[in-house]
Amino acid sequence: METVTKEGKAHTLTLRARERAEITGVCEVESFDEHGVVLRTDCGELSLEGEGLRVGTLDIARGVVEVSGRIDGVYYSESAPARRSLRARLFS
Repeated sequence: METVTKEGKAHTLTLRARERAEITGVCEVESFDEHGVVLRTDCGELSLEGEGLRVGTLDIARGVVEVSGRIDGVYYSESAPARRSLRARLFS
């Protein structure tokens, strides 16, 4: 999944077999433990929930984070930028 914000910054989330997530467009790691990881991305706050979660790659300068473990849920908060309507996306 890739989203490009109106500022032109790319954010991607790649989830492989619910065991590894690769995330780009990360601005900050807000918190993490073995049950959850909370990141601030170009598209808002992103939370990953699961068991045995570990942050492998952490390169905030490049905006890249990798998380491994059993990933049970991926959630974006309401603080993500509002999505444009279908009509606006088709005709812009």
